[in-house]
Parts: sequence; C-alpha cells; structure tokens
Amino acid sequence: MNLIHLENVSKIYQVGDQEIRALDQINLRIEEGEFVAIIGPSGSGKSTLMHLLGCLDTPSSGRMEICGNELTRATPDQLAEARNKKIGFVFQSFNLLSKLDVVSNIELPLIYGGVPAAQRRERARKVACDVGLGDRLSNRPPQLSGGQCQRVAIARALVNNPQIIFADEPTGNLDSATGLSILGMFDDLNASGKTIVLVTHDPAIAARSRRIIEIRDGHIVREYQP
Repeated sequence: MNLIHLENVSKIYQVGDQEIRALDQINLRIEEGEFVAIIGPSGSGKSTLMHLLGCLDTPSSGRMEICGNELTRATPDQLAEARNKKIGFVFQSFNLLSKLDVVSNIELPLIYGGVPAAQRRERARKVACDVGLGDRLSNRPPQLSGGQCQRVAIARALVNNPQIIFADEPTGNLDSATGLSILGMFDDLNASGKTIVLVTHDPAIAARSRRIIEIRDGHIVREYQP
C-alpha cells in the first residue's frame, strides 16, 4: 500500500523578483512498512520535501497524496488534521516544552486531537514506559539527558499511533553512542511495522534505512539500497 505518492511535484518560492525552485518535478512513492532515508547536502531541497511529506505545506504544482488523502490543494485545517492523525514527528532539537513533565509533553498530540484527559494520560504513560522512560515520568526536559529528551520526542510521535514517523536529523544533537541507541529504536519501530522516513546529511545514518533517496538541487538524482 502506498502511503506517500508524489507526482510531478514542484515547490517554488518567490524572493523579490527571483523565483526559487526548491523542488522540481519530484516523483516519489513510499509504501507501508518501509524505512526510507532522504539524503542530500544543505540547500538540496530535502527539508522542503520533508515539509510537504509531513503535511506542513502544499506543492506549487503536481499531485500529492498522503495516507490515502489527496492533499495537493489542502487547506491549513486539512493539513493539521492529517498531521495529527496520520503522522508523527521527531526533530533534531527535540521541540519539548521545558516546563512540562515527560507525560505532559508526550500527551500534547492527544490534547489537540480531543482525547479525554484520563485516557490521554494513560496512553502517554504507556508509551513513555515503552521507550524506557518509566522511571522519568515526572521529570521535566532540563532534568533529562539529550538521549532521554529524544526518547520523549519519539514517544510523543508514537502516542497517536501514526501511520508514518518522520525523523529530521534525529541524532544531530546527540553523542555517537546515544545516537546509535536512538537509531536502534527506529530499527525496532520499523521491524514492528511502522513506516519510517528519516532525513539526514550523514551517509552512515542513511545506511540504517532500507532505501536511500538522494536529492540535489531540487531533484531526486538516484534511489538505491544501502
């Protein structure tokens, strides 16, 4: 089953009198259960592609279907609904709220989804325990290590049981040993059936995936298996 289908997708930005073609005629399919890495240098278009795939933006032209939803000309509300129900995000900078404890950070997507308080707290605690944070439920991010913060971010991405998890440079702020531990979690999630799309500039990290998509100057230049 195709979870992602882009057909002749372009993204164009107007900067003064200049037209910036960040993505140019991209064609891409990602199937359920895949572990895909998107790799490319700074300015290649990989972040723009991630924004489209993650329903943070819509294309300037072409066709975009995510998780069975036609989102080429989606409204902001339609994009937000797709993000909340279909997609989990893990970012390099964790994006946690420092004044909230572990459980409260994890349950945020459930609050936006209208899940009742008791139910969302129970789900958040369970997912926290699943990622090895059972003894840290009442801690706030400043009291956690970088690896623990990233585990909170992964738990938050999982709490809505999304169809796709997007990870944007998820080990960029971690030491190498902790980074390997976090990558191992993505391996396990993929083995359990989750679809993973990982964006990185590091070929060694991309090699953890099952398929690598290389992007340069707004074009997909090759796809290969590591």
